[in-house]
Amino acid sequence: MDFVSIIGMVFGLGCILVAQALEGGNVQSLIQLTAFLIVAGGTVGAVVASFPLDVLISGMEMCKKSFAADNIDFNKIIQEILGYATKARKEGVIILEKEAKNASDPLLTVGLEAVSDGADPVLVRDLMETRLSQLEDKVMKAAKVWEAGGGYSPTFGIIGAVMGLIQVMQNLSDPSKLGAGIAVAFVATIYGLIMANLIFLPLATKIKFKSAKEFLAKQIMIEGILSIQAGESPALIERKLQAFLMDKKAAAQAAAKPATVKA
Repeated sequence: MDFVSIIGMVFGLGCILVAQALEGGNVQSLIQLTAFLIVAGGTVGAVVASFPLDVLISGMEMCKKSFAADNIDFNKIIQEILGYATKARKEGVIILEKEAKNASDPLLTVGLEAVSDGADPVLVRDLMETRLSQLEDKVMKAAKVWEAGGGYSPTFGIIGAVMGLIQVMQNLSDPSKLGAGIAVAFVATIYGLIMANLIFLPLATKIKFKSAKEFLAKQIMIEGILSIQAGESPALIERKLQAFLMDKKAAAQAAAKPATVKA
């Protein structure tokens, strides 16, 4: 289980509540059921109205998956591909049809079966890349569900604020009801911004980042299968596939390196 995002959300919310207390405010004043119903209910309703059922279900599944522990082992995938390459070199590509049944990933199964059938390399690449594109499309749609929530919730916060102000205006003659209306107005706005920036948008970003690792694994599989079909040696295939991981590390190091400002 990946608790990093949960820790980040709790930490962010905790800092907000602590800051409220340090400023002398009452934390309980931020608890307004009416404001929560307006923002949360309105946001959920808008998101449900925006997407078909299958995309909504995919969004929930991807969210759950993003909190699961990483189980992608690139070295294990490379070793599996090298095993197929070795057998293909010794016994011919026809052996891959049998091996495809026990492949660890459906994409490998598709590629191995296509190679064993003697399909054209262009067709094999198109077939596997189409599967990858379908997965990427599914992930992007799932992320958009949460991004939509991040876009709608501040708007419903404003709606809650307007509704609270309407309540205030209707009760100008009764000062005892002014406080409740003003509280709903401002708290609804806070709820909308917190939901967007501590829940919805971070979840959308996490889904994309977690899926990026899976996309890289799929790209390694595609390159490995095409290399086997080309008859390349296992040693050469290993160097090619390891290059994917080296590029990933180099990109991460470049992103982490602070920019230098030239005078």
